[in-house]
Amino acid sequence: MLRPKTKIRRNPGKNATPTIPVSLKKGRISMAKCSVCFRHCDIPDGKLGFCGGRTARDGVTEAFNYGRVTALALDPIEKKPLARFYPGSRILSVGSFGCNLRCPFCQNYDISWSEQARKYAETAETVSPETLVDIALETRARGNIGIAFTYNEPLIGYEFVRDTAKLAQDAGLKNVMVTNGTAELAILRELAPYIDAMNIDLKGFSDRYYTDVLGGSRKMVLAFIEEAVKNSHVELTTLIVPGENDTEDEMRELSQWVSRLRNPDGEAVPLHISRFFPRFHMQDRDATNVRTVYRLAEIAREKLPYVYTGNC
Repeated sequence: MLRPKTKIRRNPGKNATPTIPVSLKKGRISMAKCSVCFRHCDIPDGKLGFCGGRTARDGVTEAFNYGRVTALALDPIEKKPLARFYPGSRILSVGSFGCNLRCPFCQNYDISWSEQARKYAETAETVSPETLVDIALETRARGNIGIAFTYNEPLIGYEFVRDTAKLAQDAGLKNVMVTNGTAELAILRELAPYIDAMNIDLKGFSDRYYTDVLGGSRKMVLAFIEEAVKNSHVELTTLIVPGENDTEDEMRELSQWVSRLRNPDGEAVPLHISRFFPRFHMQDRDATNVRTVYRLAEIAREKLPYVYTGNC
């Protein structure tokens, strides 16, 4: 684990969201409407939205988790996973806390939406964009090509991603985002000029699964992916969960949709098909059968040239 040499505390009001001027008066309580994702939370001043990473101040929403780092490591780029973006390189990976989904099998639940994640709101170190870029530059000699915003959901704190990515780009670094894609297109368009690559979760291909199991919106994710490929190199990841999204028919439908996408260089979008392991709140079933993962990968390859398996 890498540690920043200095802590820099930030004025919480400095980077308030510029796109959300809505202030609601409900009785005596001032509230702001967040427009990051489909939830459009009404957040009272000083309180947190559903994701645990956004708050409101003077009727304007802002990133409560701005620069508050819970994880910092130099990872292989393939771990994001990205298979066709600077393979063999490393990237400085940074995470905060909070998430706008409720995946019961979350791998990083300790910083996403568990009770422990809420404790990070008080204990996480605060690092400025300038300091993070300095750390990234210091690790170039170890094969680092840039910064990956990952581990928790980076879009809920998109202001920090934006501010850091601008500086990183100016310094000649690459910017990567690992995301669930659950955000309005206005947020993506604000980030797009600075993001070189993304791995986006396409967790399944049914509205039932997204709504009832994950607490998300498949429609929002599909729109996000369609917009993301216009500007950034995109790879997708589908975690195969037994009894939820593991049918051959669903994989055929998913891979057919992905086959219509093209990255900015004209290449097809890679798909990573990953194996589920029981964890967190979903320990009522076994790990995905490896043969199932390989079989679904074979089906995906009927439509896609770049299909990778993971956790097998």
